[in-house]
Amino acid sequence: MHKWFLTRTLICLLLTCTASAASARVESDPAATLRAKHTSLLEQLRQNQFNRPLVLDSSETTNRLKGDIYAVVDYPFGTVSAGLNDPNHWCEVMLLHINTKYCHAVVGASATTLRVNIGKKTPEELVDAPRIELNYGVAMATPSYFEIILNAKDGPLGTSDFLIQLEAVALSKTKTFLHLTYAYATNFGARLAMQTYLGTIGSHKVGFTVIGKSADGQPDYIGGMRGLMERNTMRYYLAIDTFLGAARAAPATQLEKRLQNWFTAIEQYPRQLHEMERGAYLAMKRAEYIRQQTLQ
Repeated sequence: MHKWFLTRTLICLLLTCTASAASARVESDPAATLRAKHTSLLEQLRQNQFNRPLVLDSSETTNRLKGDIYAVVDYPFGTVSAGLNDPNHWCEVMLLHINTKYCHAVVGASATTLRVNIGKKTPEELVDAPRIELNYGVAMATPSYFEIILNAKDGPLGTSDFLIQLEAVALSKTKTFLHLTYAYATNFGARLAMQTYLGTIGSHKVGFTVIGKSADGQPDYIGGMRGLMERNTMRYYLAIDTFLGAARAAPATQLEKRLQNWFTAIEQYPRQLHEMERGAYLAMKRAEYIRQQTLQ
């Protein structure tokens, strides 16, 4: 009995150590960690409200908001890496967002910065649109995984600790798994302004997380600050996806394709993302793109 007990104990210890070692390897390998996340989300990626392989999470603490999107895209990893591992391309992505008025990548010997003006959803002079200086960095890049971080100590309109983070891992020859994080901290003044907006002209705006059902049986979506975060996280994700899709087109047609396809993409979710008509969006963004190229 004693010998049997010792043998069993040794086997258990060995299995525990093996499992711990495997877990440690996954935690120390970002690509393995992201693939494990993909596996854990398979059912949600297959069946969700977005009609695409996408999962959106959001969180809110006392002074910080955060949104995460996990999605499978139908592009080879090489296409995704080549398209997004470039600060100038990120400016093309950023400008699609309805509130981005200008973006210019400044590539230096020791650092790269994106100068981004964020303003209203209508045409606006740059002097009236607050500027944010985003530090651009590649945290890791391998043949099957990369991680890009855009961050700033100070953000627009009373925000700080501003973060856009994207990591991607190859799933197959034709598919890539993306994880986008968008987050920022807010001071008292910023939260008060946002809450005032959300309590007045923005009171009808909602996010994507379903928190129940209304009296008529329709989904009841989260509102408030988390709703705001979810809307913007989705806008940035759709900009990334749209940019990658347009990269297949002839260079002379890529801008127009990006603009048209981004608007088409957000209109799939009109309850959350509709802000203006297609013609007004296209006219504004064409003018902003010309301004962006001219000022550079």
